[in-house]
Amino acid sequence: MLRDPGRQIPASRGTVAFRRLPEALRKVTYSGARHPGAPTPECPSHTSDGADDAGGGSAPDAFADLAGGANCQRYAYAVLRHFGLLIPPLRSAELWADDRATRRADPPQPLDLVLFDSGPAEGRPPGYGAHVGVHLGPDQVLHLCREAGRPAVWRYADFAARPRYRRFLGAKRAVGAAGR
Repeated sequence: MLRDPGRQIPASRGTVAFRRLPEALRKVTYSGARHPGAPTPECPSHTSDGADDAGGGSAPDAFADLAGGANCQRYAYAVLRHFGLLIPPLRSAELWADDRATRRADPPQPLDLVLFDSGPAEGRPPGYGAHVGVHLGPDQVLHLCREAGRPAVWRYADFAARPRYRRFLGAKRAVGAAGR
């Protein structure tokens, strides 16, 4: 467990957990150009070595890299970073294939990343273009998408009802923590 009680894995679930996040994580706007690894100026937290230097913590400047918006992955990684869990700036296919910073999780638990897509695409690796959210509890996923424009908590059925998210690809659990 993390030492900072304000950053523990949330005991509350769903929208209650969402309302307890810092305002900077509740007010982010969607921007497809602001993805992990995007070059500057779109993502000022991107560094030449590919690392994300936004850092962790709950200080207001820790979320400065979200001020210009984020895509689903960048947002999900920032939520996990708030809770002390680190994910490198991986795109969705890289995240799905990754076995160093994450491991597959079944069933998902709070703060696991969940991936959705429209199904296999010929010539593309699994997870390519997948939508990434954060599992908050039974039937509750926090995510950021173009349709909603701001962070939202949806049920798994809400994803299944949309063709681009109809397949639940799976869940990934962060294995790295801040300060370790």
